[in-house]
Amino acid sequence: MDRFPVTVAGLAALQAEFAHRQQVERPRIVQAISEARAHGDLSENAEYHSAKEAQSHNEGRIVELEDLLQRAEVIDVSKLSGSTIKFGATVTVIDEDTEKEKTFQIVGDSEADVKNGRMSISSPTARALIGKKAGEAVEVSTPGGGKSYEILKVEYK
Repeated sequence: MDRFPVTVAGLAALQAEFAHRQQVERPRIVQAISEARAHGDLSENAEYHSAKEAQSHNEGRIVELEDLLQRAEVIDVSKLSGSTIKFGATVTVIDEDTEKEKTFQIVGDSEADVKNGRMSISSPTARALIGKKAGEAVEVSTPGGGKSYEILKVEYK
């Protein structure tokens, strides 16, 4: 059973989704199945088949979330410090090709959201940055080609 890192906020999001799926979605889907059954012949009942498919998807996600919650290793980023990049660091870099500045936090896989500045620790960019300090340059091989970044700032907040 491999543990995986997650921030306090990431754990809270997983717990909230787990509770929602168990306490809200599960009863709603059961009700939809009951209503569809009342319509008669199940072999040609699209509502019934749709509700059963939703139930299967929801139950699968509940099992997945349960596993994630059991294996989560919570890391409180507010208690971390230092100048070296590690899990939880908020990093500001400048793309040496475009001269654009980017800021993102390195988080666990389950909470990654690039659009909101949260990069997965297993991404090529995050792996290249781990262990580096402000002022260093980093070459990253990504699926879209090579990238060069200069690290401007490392924070833990």
